[in-house]
Amino acid sequence: MTLTFPDVSISTERLVLRPYDETDVPAHVEMMNDELVVAWTDAPHPYTTAHAEQWVRGAAPAQRTGGRGLVLAVTEFLTQRLVGTVRLSRTDWTVRSAEIAYVTAPWARGEGYATESVLAVARWLFSEQRFERLEMRTAAGNTAAQQVAQKIGCISEGVLRNAWIARAQTEDGGWTDIRTDLIVWSLLPEDLDGGTGRYSDARHPTYTDWN
Repeated sequence: MTLTFPDVSISTERLVLRPYDETDVPAHVEMMNDELVVAWTDAPHPYTTAHAEQWVRGAAPAQRTGGRGLVLAVTEFLTQRLVGTVRLSRTDWTVRSAEIAYVTAPWARGEGYATESVLAVARWLFSEQRFERLEMRTAAGNTAAQQVAQKIGCISEGVLRNAWIARAQTEDGGWTDIRTDLIVWSLLPEDLDGGTGRYSDARHPTYTDWN
């Protein structure tokens, strides 16, 4: 029998994290075509309505039903507007570990939504699903993602050299692939237990500290 995550919704003070539905398609297309999303993810570019429909109807739910992970649309509680997405992948049911990644819509950045949503999933994963390890990998130049990892209390474990292909914009407005390092972060249940306040304020090494 394939182990799977439940078909779940998670609520925070400001957000609702829930499965994608058809109404999310237009906002998802807009979000995935943002320059920072293009730069730091491997999503298709340009990202079309057809891509979004395939994601909402097939790829995202298949992550859960296939036992590989979980994909949640992140929405504002009051407006139901799409804030972003959080994804669990590389799920290992034997050692109870998974990798987490997120995308935030450009209009929603700077509000702490990424930290709030990732932290909510981490707490749910540890408390409700009895997982023992959550991993995040951030590209070396993606300082915003590194800050989110630090805010929720992740520990940086090392650097995977030349392990990712990011994208950089060219002078003519196009995009070109570039090799980059990945920083590996981990979060354990006790890392959350040791935090104080809304988020953990612990200072952990950044990419520049490793070099």
